[in-house]
Amino acid sequence: MPPKKRVIVPGSQKQKLPRAKIVGDVDPEQRIEITVVLRRRAGSEGLESVLSAATAPPKAVSREEFAGQLGADPADVAKVEAFAHAHDLEVVDVNRDSRRIRIAGSIEDLTAAFKPTLKRAKAGNRVVRTRTGGISVPDELGDIVVAVLGFDNRPAATPHLRRHPGARRASRGVRTANKRAFTPPQIASLYDFPPDLDGAGQCIAIVELNDFRSPRNAPPKAVSAGYTERDLRAYFAALRIGMPEITAIGVESDGSVGANLPGPDAGADGEVMLDIEVAAAVAPKAKIAVYFALNTDNGFLAALTTAIHDKVHRPSVVSISWGSSEDANTGQALRAFNEALQDAAALGVTVCCSAGDDGSSDALHKDRDGKPHVDFPASSPYALACGGTRVLASRGEIVDEAVWRTRGAATGGGVSNKFDRPPYQDEIDMPTSPRRRRGRGVPDVAGDADPATGYRVRLVGGGRDVFGGTSAVAPLWAALIALINQHRGRRRKPPLGFLNPRLYAMPARAGAFRDILEGTNDLEKLGKYAAGPGWDACTGLGSPNGVKLLEALAD
Repeated sequence: MPPKKRVIVPGSQKQKLPRAKIVGDVDPEQRIEITVVLRRRAGSEGLESVLSAATAPPKAVSREEFAGQLGADPADVAKVEAFAHAHDLEVVDVNRDSRRIRIAGSIEDLTAAFKPTLKRAKAGNRVVRTRTGGISVPDELGDIVVAVLGFDNRPAATPHLRRHPGARRASRGVRTANKRAFTPPQIASLYDFPPDLDGAGQCIAIVELNDFRSPRNAPPKAVSAGYTERDLRAYFAALRIGMPEITAIGVESDGSVGANLPGPDAGADGEVMLDIEVAAAVAPKAKIAVYFALNTDNGFLAALTTAIHDKVHRPSVVSISWGSSEDANTGQALRAFNEALQDAAALGVTVCCSAGDDGSSDALHKDRDGKPHVDFPASSPYALACGGTRVLASRGEIVDEAVWRTRGAATGGGVSNKFDRPPYQDEIDMPTSPRRRRGRGVPDVAGDADPATGYRVRLVGGGRDVFGGTSAVAPLWAALIALINQHRGRRRKPPLGFLNPRLYAMPARAGAFRDILEGTNDLEKLGKYAAGPGWDACTGLGSPNGVKLLEALAD
């Protein structure tokens, strides 16, 4: 019998890991887990145009109805399961809502099924499994499979936070707070967030990623990123805020489970603490659900989709402070994440994503290539991309606000090379992308992100510090949206959900945004983006006036 015709999964081609050294072959007998992402069921093809063109929130699908309308087709699931069993692979889990099938087996059997090219490589002080080239499936699965994730377990994203560089060290390693910094409630007051709302009845989801270790013959093990209840209690007590309801949720992927694991990575812990402290201090009666997964493509997608489709906690808004250059992602990963964000829009869930902290380059100095890039998932047309500003205040009022840009760091922003300009940005005067594409402009909105005027936080272990970065802006906007959703709930209105089209349709006279007119996010003399009247590729539509936004979005 002749071999079956095979096709490459579109966008599955992956490049070598930069600056990594190949150290050997993978162990063919090692058991690993991958995820196959499937297409939506027939009849949902028009979802993208409906969501992008809407000027009011589309009628949301309930989480209970979702699988039957937009989830995976049972017939597609059955075909992938049969393929897996034919190759002696185990189907670990099928999630029709998120259209993900987790499959486990030996590397030898998985390689025979999907034909990846795998190697072990050393990047820095760790050894990871890397993949180059494409992934293939039998022809009959070619239209069904959107992505195959998990063969490569290199880190997928970095946190977008920055410490205040001038904060001096005190005894026992405790950093002293910058006098020009703010608590999250002070920031909310500066932006005129509605004072009579506290987020009651809402749930804010926060996505966090664990670092991990990969033993040669064992599943990966999460080793860091988390919070301590003791430190959070002390933080909120100092703000005279009751301890919010915070739940840690471990998400399964890659044959392992994410977890709340504070230490030994102070940077990852700082990200988690910052996200929780900002969101919960601004919306203290909202429930906070923190979803932990491994920092891989597979884990990141699992955390996002688990939050979006969670039928227990039912978040109305998601905050993501992690990302990477969209140009560093495979096409299949971009599609899988973008479709997950479409799912969020269909469910009436807003997803706030930080726009990055490395300016228009969207890369650390050692990785810059002299070209501008935008950060993903912020560059998805279905994300609310959150850029950064520098805020100066006096007597409780903003006296100056400009683009956040300091030596070595600046807000991300620019024009996407990967995603077309959505209809809600049609009237915006913006440049083409670096590849001459009429692309999606980033960010949509902004807020205080400069660590010199940043957020006072408490760290794991009791230390104090000042953090900035667009990591702080995503949870700030998530908290504001939770407040507005609370107000809408009182009026028997659904959550805001996918609100980008409504934001861009607002007349300037609504006063819902503080237009940022000064500054640039250029760190490499690329000469690309600067602030100016209206939307710009540094601060989007601007920073918020919370009360005015609530008035404009109340109905």
